[in-house]
Amino acid sequence: MTSLEVVIQLAYVVAAAMFIYGLKLLGSADSARRGNMLSAFAMLLAIVSALLDQGIVEYQWILSGFVIGGAIGGTVARRVKMTAMPEMVALFNGFGGLASLLVGTAAISTNPATFTLVSIVLSVLIGGLTFTGSLIAYGKLSETLSSGTVNFRGQQIVNSLLVLSVIASAVMFCLEPDNIQWLYLVVSLSLLFGVMAVIPIGGADMPVVISLLNSYSGLAACAAGFAVNNNILIVAGSLVGASGIILTKIMCKAMNRSLSHVLFSGFGSSSSSASEVEGEIKPISVEDGYYVLEAATNVAIIPGYGMAVAQAQHVVKELCELLEQNGAEVNFGIHPVAGRMPGHMNVLLAEADVPYDLLLEMDDINPRMENIDVAIVIGANDVVNPAARDMESSPIYGMPVINVDYARTVFVLKRSMASGFAGIENPLFYKENTRMLFGDAKESIAGLVREFS
Repeated sequence: MTSLEVVIQLAYVVAAAMFIYGLKLLGSADSARRGNMLSAFAMLLAIVSALLDQGIVEYQWILSGFVIGGAIGGTVARRVKMTAMPEMVALFNGFGGLASLLVGTAAISTNPATFTLVSIVLSVLIGGLTFTGSLIAYGKLSETLSSGTVNFRGQQIVNSLLVLSVIASAVMFCLEPDNIQWLYLVVSLSLLFGVMAVIPIGGADMPVVISLLNSYSGLAACAAGFAVNNNILIVAGSLVGASGIILTKIMCKAMNRSLSHVLFSGFGSSSSSASEVEGEIKPISVEDGYYVLEAATNVAIIPGYGMAVAQAQHVVKELCELLEQNGAEVNFGIHPVAGRMPGHMNVLLAEADVPYDLLLEMDDINPRMENIDVAIVIGANDVVNPAARDMESSPIYGMPVINVDYARTVFVLKRSMASGFAGIENPLFYKENTRMLFGDAKESIAGLVREFS
């Protein structure tokens, strides 16, 4: 082994270690920025090492792609709104899958052995599925497509035939690698498979799908690493795949649903059969809300997607500081699937520099709820819906929720009485201790801030 080869392998090891440590840093809002920068530098090191490893000397196209891709990525990252981050993550997953599909397809020119052929098939299959599945997820999250389930008669039969066709085409490609038509058929079927796998899923299950597709993109990269015999790609793909699966499992547990149920049940399709909620809505003004909060000694804030839409995180922090100055203890209750992607609320509040120790997970905030004077629900719906606890006819029955209705008083900030992302009616709005503060969440919170000031 030459000295250059030793340096390259050592660089691979260093990059892998940096990936692992960067992933650890991403586990905390306080260190996530450093973890992201460290992982980005590790990827740059890995790319440079891979180029040297393959003996690539013509860098014009690579540098052009680097400049163009960097410009696009930097521009989009600066302009994307926090409300659009879930869609952005879906696109990241999709293009990661597409890259693995292209790498796997290109590897066929190297006259591969049987093991490499299998790796190529897996990278193409998982990459194609991830690409089109992520595009559908993007459409659902951005609501350019219907966010609900899409079902049709004979769907299971069609999907079963599609799976069998994918398997048959993959086997034929491995048996006849010189017949490139089999690989093209695997590519086409994998792209179709991604669409058919995601369209039946909708509503509150979409954050789980985003997490799962993230795992798929990692597995596709890992398979592509085996196809081109690149160790660092195998390591990086394995890390992404494993972390995505762990997060998916955590989110399924938070919803009290199995992964198979998420993938195959068509969540929300039975929501129309749930019992109608009866009761009287009790609105409250900003001024009256101030008087209640001014007397409170213990306040819990439960953020949801509505806070992201209103971009109210900064003014929420102002209210939090004013409440603390007034002698109240303030905490935030974060449900694992609040928002439309894993960690959505944590990211928003971290952006506003809300102290991380104020963010309590569902299992930590629920035991305190009976001692909470005021629970402020900002744009959340499904994650505070007591129907999940009390109504067996509800599609979300059994899903753990934040028990805000146990608080002495509940303020629900909403623009209207429209149902949440899952399309399910919420009995919380009609309870005796609930007051509805209608309007834009940012303006409503700003009004409370002015009253305190």
